[in-house]
Amino acid sequence: MSAIAFQTEVSVTENKICPQCQTHFSAANWDCPVCGYTPNTINGYPAFAPEVANSDDMYLAEYFERLMAIEPGHFWFEARNTLLIHTLRRFFPKMQQFMEIGCGTGFALHGIHQAFPNTSLTATDLLVDGLSFAASRVPVAAFLQMDARDIPLQAAFDVIGSFDVLEHIEEDEAVLQQMAKAVRPNGGILLTVPQHRALWSVIDEQAMHKRRYTRQELMTKVEKAGFEVLFATSFVTLLLPMMYLSRFQYQFRASADGLAHLPVSSALNGIFRVVMTAEMVMHRMNLSLPAGGSLLLVARKR
Repeated sequence: MSAIAFQTEVSVTENKICPQCQTHFSAANWDCPVCGYTPNTINGYPAFAPEVANSDDMYLAEYFERLMAIEPGHFWFEARNTLLIHTLRRFFPKMQQFMEIGCGTGFALHGIHQAFPNTSLTATDLLVDGLSFAASRVPVAAFLQMDARDIPLQAAFDVIGSFDVLEHIEEDEAVLQQMAKAVRPNGGILLTVPQHRALWSVIDEQAMHKRRYTRQELMTKVEKAGFEVLFATSFVTLLLPMMYLSRFQYQFRASADGLAHLPVSSALNGIFRVVMTAEMVMHRMNLSLPAGGSLLLVARKR
């Protein structure tokens, strides 16, 4: 599949939608020229869903600070970033406007900024506490507190990414439809989600997941939202037997900590990094791997 070329640059000042009166307008700020609506700000960030800015229904804000310490050097987070950047370079090398939904601490956003320093970045999260951590990593990005089920932008981005977020949202199809609204014609989306229902365990429950996906399920939902799937592949493929084993062992641990499964010893982390580096060779060959702990999907708006 050849890379997607973008003909025009879309400014983030354009294609805004007033959440109150639904007026479409272009402006440097979010003041609606018709009804005068101005979004609240929380910690300095425009807040479009302030009533859920501190919600604990999908994720716990207390995890952000711990993730900041865990992510750098961690075999899984580093490998995912490598795969994301390779995929963006393959399909969207000329993207000018990128938005990440559910940016968390900004680890993926930071990697994308390093790989695409000239791309304008917008990042959103339901929980406002995460935005400060992400902003510390990528201060050049624009940050919004937002519910992904109601994006106040239309045809504003070349690419929208959402990395291990959809599984936290019951109404995942609504989020995909909102992505289709917010991405420009010929633009695309890049998604990663946990895969294989047989891997469901107490780890998923503690992490507040609503589901683990099958490839067909995610493809069907993406296509229903108005996208054409360009590519899909599993990753964390070579470590899949270890994932099954760890989930079996974890069933017997008494913990309600959704991050307890992430830290590993430096020795194991080193071994797993070597394994994931070997797997990345296959991904650089653009192979679609049939099984793995996670699933990556690329799609283009019809």
